[in-house]
Amino acid sequence: MAEQVKAVVTPGDAELPSSLLQREDGIYFRADAKGVACQAAINQVFLSNGYFSGLDYAVFIRVLYDAGAELPAALKGRELVRFADTILPFHAQRRELYKSVRIINGEAEYYFEPVFFQVPDMPPTQARLNFDEFVADMWVKGIRFGIDAPAVKATIASGRVVRLIAARRLNATPGRDAAIVEVAQNIHRSNAPREMANGRFDLHTFQNRFPQMPAHVRLLRKVPSMPGIRGYELSGIVLEPPPPRDIDLVAMAGPGTAVDEANGVQFLVSTTEGFLSIDGSKRISIGPKIISREGVSVRTTGNLQLTGEYEEFGEVQEQRSVDGGSITIHGDVFGHINSRGGTISLRRNLMGGAAMNVDGDIDVKGVASAAVVQTRKGVVTLHRAESCVITGTRVVIGEASNCDIMADEVEIKVAEGCTVAARRIAIGSAGPRKQSEMLLFPLVPDTAKYDKAIAELEEKAARHGAVAARVKGEIDAITTEPDVRNYLTLATRVRKREVMLTPEQLALFQKMAVQVGPALRTVGKLSLGAKEALAEQAKVQDMVAQVRQRKRDLVGQGACKVGVVSGDTVVRTMEFIPEQGAPYDHPARDVKARLRASAPRSAPLFAGASGTVDWTAAGGMAPPPMPPEA
Repeated sequence: MAEQVKAVVTPGDAELPSSLLQREDGIYFRADAKGVACQAAINQVFLSNGYFSGLDYAVFIRVLYDAGAELPAALKGRELVRFADTILPFHAQRRELYKSVRIINGEAEYYFEPVFFQVPDMPPTQARLNFDEFVADMWVKGIRFGIDAPAVKATIASGRVVRLIAARRLNATPGRDAAIVEVAQNIHRSNAPREMANGRFDLHTFQNRFPQMPAHVRLLRKVPSMPGIRGYELSGIVLEPPPPRDIDLVAMAGPGTAVDEANGVQFLVSTTEGFLSIDGSKRISIGPKIISREGVSVRTTGNLQLTGEYEEFGEVQEQRSVDGGSITIHGDVFGHINSRGGTISLRRNLMGGAAMNVDGDIDVKGVASAAVVQTRKGVVTLHRAESCVITGTRVVIGEASNCDIMADEVEIKVAEGCTVAARRIAIGSAGPRKQSEMLLFPLVPDTAKYDKAIAELEEKAARHGAVAARVKGEIDAITTEPDVRNYLTLATRVRKREVMLTPEQLALFQKMAVQVGPALRTVGKLSLGAKEALAEQAKVQDMVAQVRQRKRDLVGQGACKVGVVSGDTVVRTMEFIPEQGAPYDHPARDVKARLRASAPRSAPLFAGASGTVDWTAAGGMAPPPMPPEA
């Protein structure tokens, strides 16, 4: 038997495969051989009825499949890896000792029991199993990976009868997905109640809903993904782990941010100062505008008091307010929008809330219903308005019903049951709506101040004219005296060279001049006073003309035109005092009360159920069109 143990069996007594090396001290894998080549070599030995004696199964599996425990430190980095003592023949008689296995759900079950040699004409002889042969037999039967070497060896050594899970599949180990870690501390929102100046807390307002970031600050850090570990079926087939998900930090960088890499680690950094926002595609941006997608409610943001531009893609719920500048809302608005300036742009509906702008326009793309829309200085543009109070420098509405409107200029395509007061009114079609009548009030300025100024200036001009007339009478009285009249007549003819005086006549003329000299000096003084009075009169008359022109300019801006009157409509003038500011710059309740006052303010300019209206402050009501000739 000793000679049989030392014998070496190779396929057909040929050379070992190139990936294996047999030396006196054992069997080696070549370290530079690939796992596939080593598997083919092992397969060739086992199929040639050989097995590896003194097999180190852990090293054996590690080299073949790069799985299991790490190689011992003494074997790492070597050109050869020892895994067995020698190769011995696996005789058919010994192979018959090993039974088949049962494979269920990746587990190979083997029934260990006493085994016997069957020799003809002799009683059966008990035999012992061998782990090295077991590995070779399992390989041929398709179990090429996952044998539980310690359990199998212990069972064989004890000789117990047991049903054992001799081999198990190695499932693939998933890797680690790439992740994003927040670096900046103030990137987090603070939903704590805002503390007011008096020390109390406003439970309707959050402390820091929209973080503001400085420039050149690291915001996020990317944690790279880690690949998983391969698994193996019992047959040695590879089970690949699912690929880990990666994160493209560059794709997350929006305007105002950039990707910076330091020591192989990627960071998302801010490139400018501003408010941080995240859009639907998870892109992070920093800019002067605040962008929100969660809506304004008690649950999400509370009331908002903002310092920059604001864009909201959700709804603004009732009893919630948004204070800022240049506010854009993409959802329905049920609360209050207050802007310090810029433009309020509501892309959908304004239902029961309010939109108020101190200095800027208001644009509602949808329907405004039971709402207040006011701007002190700007244009209000509405697609459709129902039961609203609307004021502004200029109001443009497609369809308006049961609304109270006051502005400098109003333009409506279709108006029903509205009360409209403006300097200039232009309506395509106007008529009542149910119980609400159609009232139009062209605003005309109170000109009492101008009338008073004109009267005072005219009186002043008359006084200067009276002074000039009185002085002229005094001059006439002096110049009609005979001596003065004769001298002035002669002096005029001498000056014009109509009369040539002799020396004797010249002496008499000079004597006459001496005699009338005091009277002439008095006339000169009076003439100067008359000129001054006439100049003051002309100056005051110019002032009167300027005041009259300002009055005409102020009054002449008024106009009211209705293309089609489709029901009971009344047009009356309404006075306003220009010195008190814009007539529409008042709270909504005051505007509504003034427009809906029942007492008529003046005689109607128009009252009818059909026809057209064409009134101007300068020219009055235009005559109705002539009926067509029969």
